[in-house]
Amino acid sequence: MTVFEWFEVKKQNFKQWRQEFTLQGFFIQIRSSRRLVLFIVFVALLLDNMLLTTVVPIIPDYLFKLEHPDEYTYVDGNGAASNSSLNSNFTLYNTTTPTNSSCQFAIDVNQRCNISTETPTVTNGYAQDLKDENVEVGLLFASKAFVQLVSNPFVGPLTNRIGYSIPMFVGFVIMFVATIIFAVGETYIVLLLARMLQGIGSACSSVAGMGMLADRYPDDEERGNAMGIALGGLALGVLIGPPFGGVVYQFLGKEAPFYILAALALGDGLLQLLVLKPGVGKEVQMEGTPLLTLVRDPYILIAAGSITFANMAIALLEPSMPLWMMATMDTEKWQIGSIWLSPSIGYTIGTYAFGYLGTQIGRWLCSLLGMVVVGVCMVWIPFSESIKELIAPCFGLGFAIGMVDSSMMPTMGLLVDLRHVSVYGSVYAIADVAFCVGFALGPALSGEIVKTIGFPWLLRGIAIVNFIYCPLCYFLRDPPAREDKQAILLEETMPVSYTVHRQTDYQTLHEDND
Repeated sequence: MTVFEWFEVKKQNFKQWRQEFTLQGFFIQIRSSRRLVLFIVFVALLLDNMLLTTVVPIIPDYLFKLEHPDEYTYVDGNGAASNSSLNSNFTLYNTTTPTNSSCQFAIDVNQRCNISTETPTVTNGYAQDLKDENVEVGLLFASKAFVQLVSNPFVGPLTNRIGYSIPMFVGFVIMFVATIIFAVGETYIVLLLARMLQGIGSACSSVAGMGMLADRYPDDEERGNAMGIALGGLALGVLIGPPFGGVVYQFLGKEAPFYILAALALGDGLLQLLVLKPGVGKEVQMEGTPLLTLVRDPYILIAAGSITFANMAIALLEPSMPLWMMATMDTEKWQIGSIWLSPSIGYTIGTYAFGYLGTQIGRWLCSLLGMVVVGVCMVWIPFSESIKELIAPCFGLGFAIGMVDSSMMPTMGLLVDLRHVSVYGSVYAIADVAFCVGFALGPALSGEIVKTIGFPWLLRGIAIVNFIYCPLCYFLRDPPAREDKQAILLEETMPVSYTVHRQTDYQTLHEDND
């Protein structure tokens, strides 16, 4: 075929397509596309987790400035405290290199600074302020997860009744409003309100999104791959959020990152209106298993527990590690944001890789090994003395959590298929509750634990919990199916054989013999 003939064929094909094309048919086609649904869930999780993590490098510094707007305390050569006004370029993350006589903050932020007679040094009041800041920051970070935890039991059964599209769209609207409040909020109470409001939106988006994917991808292997891709959106949001927030906050101010996120959220909302066409309509034809029945299933509880304790590790670090870095290292805002690139890249690789590998080597084994690696990395982190030394353990932590999440999320859907009715809203409400418990208890407890026993033992404690819990993943190796489900599965997997029986007309045969 010559080039001219090839162009003629393409021209004829285009003319035929243009004649057959209708706007209604186009919308019907894209609304039935599983890949577009997967992309919508991916984008929703991406933006939700960008908002979740963008505040990590912003809130500790911003709250500290709200409470200490004008002064910074030094100790003079005679040991007397003196106040020096902050110049316009001063930030909480002072980049001045301390001299040999300057006091260095201890890891547990508890030791008093040695008074130097040569160089002004920071009093331990600053260290105490940082330590106290853990509590407020931890409560603000945890509030989103607590609200999401309360909302999930209502959202899950609701999706079983009205479908997934409306809760998904409501989640977008709430997230957009919360983002604007973050941008304009200037007090702790307003920021706390925005964080709590985000929890309601996250409950709607995550439960409806995961349920939609489980419904559109009934094959277990396809479902695992699809959820691995969707969790990649979560990972990418976690990856982009902290450095995005830190850099934009330092150079453009607090409002800029949230206005940018709000604009991106509007694009996601338009995409949902175009593809999902939100409306009340029961998308599932069967009555789902009651939520309490699923909660009593020990195999679902084991899978949910793995998600909780693995994610609690990173949740403990969110409010406490920035303040620990401020007290023990010479850091700037963009550096505190950028350090979260390491676990985020690890999480992205882990979710994509084990979305596929989990079906090959066993999801239970992936989860077990992931929890072991989580424990090792949490023990490793407090020994780091610089940002460079933090990169490896943080990467390993993110990779391990990605192993657990990408293995256990499709496992939750499989357990429902094996042991209950294949309606997924409630089971993914439980999975989201598992996330929320980790991200609620972690930040809420971390502040008091750091004040009581110090940052290193905070991390060692969650490491021990992961080491103790991980053997339970073995029970997910071959979970038993319900008897009626087992019969259906056998019918689907057994080969069909046909036996041809020849029928003999005995009357005709008798007449022929006569």
